Amino acid sequence: MQTPSYFCFMGSRGELGTYPMDASTTVTNSSSLQISHFMLMGLPGIHEWQHWLSLPLALLYLLALGANLLIMITIQREPTLREPMYHFLGILAIVDMGLATTIMPKILAIFWFDAKAISLPECFAQIYAIHFFFCMESGIFLCLAVDRYIAICHPLRYPSIVTEMFLVKATGVMVLRNSLLPIPVPALAARCHYCSKNEIDHCLCSNLAVISLACDDITVNKFYQLILAWVLTGSDMALVFSSYALILRSVLRLKSPEAMSKALSTCSSHLILILFFYTGIVVLSVTHLAERKAPLIPVLLNVLHNVMPPALNPVVYALQMRELRLGFWRLLGLGDDVSTSDLSFRRLLRC
Repeated sequence: MQTPSYFCFMGSRGELGTYPMDASTTVTNSSSLQISHFMLMGLPGIHEWQHWLSLPLALLYLLALGANLLIMITIQREPTLREPMYHFLGILAIVDMGLATTIMPKILAIFWFDAKAISLPECFAQIYAIHFFFCMESGIFLCLAVDRYIAICHPLRYPSIVTEMFLVKATGVMVLRNSLLPIPVPALAARCHYCSKNEIDHCLCSNLAVISLACDDITVNKFYQLILAWVLTGSDMALVFSSYALILRSVLRLKSPEAMSKALSTCSSHLILILFFYTGIVVLSVTHLAERKAPLIPVLLNVLHNVMPPALNPVVYALQMRELRLGFWRLLGLGDDVSTSDLSFRRLLRC
């Protein structure tokens, strides 16, 4: 029988003590212990039967990958989908697949194979990827809102404002902004010293859950997390809802009921997903305050908020946008029956 090794340390009052060493800790600076990996324990409070949730989560993941891939291929191949709005929808599909893929493989590995261990570099990389894709989604919603605002409130100037160069610049700014601003989040987390508990009651590397295990002061970490969440995402949310408020004001001034209906139907799909996305952020922020009383709720909502929008976004767009729906039919080889199928589909929606 192998005898466990112990590491000697000097206490705060000068006394000597010992600390058992295992595979998850390594000695650094000859005076402290450094954790080499974290253990993602899964959903708190339901560890025994959390594997039953793997099936619906796996189905949501497959739906997110399949539906967003279908949107990308349809926009690429369909010549009628060359408007700037569809350019942003294609980017949103890529972001959705990236966000879902960042977390779902590891979550399913935890549920199916009990693969709870994750190295510190992998954990910090996941923190960065989650923040990048999350901020990108918010940024793309902002681009869609601005696009719809110009199209509805300034229709005569739309072709001269929303040009190909405008799309390149808007996309570049969003990628640059959301690539650089989240970097301090994992960088600050990596600077912390983790010397005690390495178990995280979560399915993914949430920044706040990870830094709560640090032995150092994490005030700066929490402050920057707050700044990133409310200044970046909060400013996006304020601009998005301001754009749609102006759009609604312009639509209500239209004298033609047909034009009003067309304008509202164009924005309805965007508004549904934007409300779902930002409402989820607010709910997550509120439930996080009550995490100690009900730890399962914020963790479960966090997981769902990272996988449900990628799965539901393409479904809502397919239901609300006729041009995109017709492109789906043609891509699936139903081009001869497009009109009949679409008419039957709309009748089904009315039922």
